[in-house]
Amino acid sequence: MVEMKSEAEIAHMREAGLVVARTLRTVSAAVAPGVTTGELDEIAEESIRAAGAVPSFLGYQGFPACICTSVNDEVVHGIPSTERVLRDGDVVSIDCGAIIDGWHGDAAVTVAVGEVSGELQTLMETTETSLWRGLAVARPGGRLVDIGRAVEDTVRAAGTYGIPREYGGHGIGTAMHQEPFVANYATRRGGASRRLEPGLVLAVEPMVTLGTHRSRVLDDEWTVVTRDGSYAAHFEHTVAVTERGPWVLTAFDGGRQLLGDAYGGPAEADAGNDVDNATAGASPGLAGDDVR
Repeated sequence: MVEMKSEAEIAHMREAGLVVARTLRTVSAAVAPGVTTGELDEIAEESIRAAGAVPSFLGYQGFPACICTSVNDEVVHGIPSTERVLRDGDVVSIDCGAIIDGWHGDAAVTVAVGEVSGELQTLMETTETSLWRGLAVARPGGRLVDIGRAVEDTVRAAGTYGIPREYGGHGIGTAMHQEPFVANYATRRGGASRRLEPGLVLAVEPMVTLGTHRSRVLDDEWTVVTRDGSYAAHFEHTVAVTERGPWVLTAFDGGRQLLGDAYGGPAEADAGNDVDNATAGASPGLAGDDVR
């Protein structure tokens, strides 16, 4: 069943979303050669709990950490470890969730470790741009497939990249994962034809690879890696469909800067929320990209 939210409930989710945004900003700032993914997890837990929130991921179906840290060819669900040391030239995707008063927020960024190749920088920028293209069409009158189409069209126009088919976004609210599934490509399967209505809240999360779309799960039963060893990027935001358009609950300014005329959040409520940081961990140059 798809859970629809009232304006008051979406406001609660906004609180959780801001905890996630601040945590991702803090953790992203700590990424550097020599740092372990286990240390990043400790920083994330301290940030989440200091805000009076609870980590969404810790204990979820047995997951042993507060964030997912997916390095290089790891697409998603990487487990932090004190033995996994980040090195110059790596990329690490950090996925974070937090709960306040029973309501979840969920977002992810991919961060360069030291100096990375131009190819990897372009991969990250393409993935994040595709996310904002998808968020921009999360408005009443559209359909769920519009989000996947916007993501896929952006990725395909940028080059030869892989889009994993088994993984995508989801509904979110009183549970971290809810219906509907949000594909990162245009499809007619499942509930893709579902109308987007005010009160629907989604986690939109493109995952893009430098090579194949095919993936496999490691023996830890969590970490998803590309089958050809190609590197991956992952960006995510939680977005509420409002009568006015999309309100990005995990972006500091609600998405106002990057969505432009498509922005559907409160006219004034987000004004004090770090408006110079429209998205946690934004890729260089994205703010000037027209996502409308």
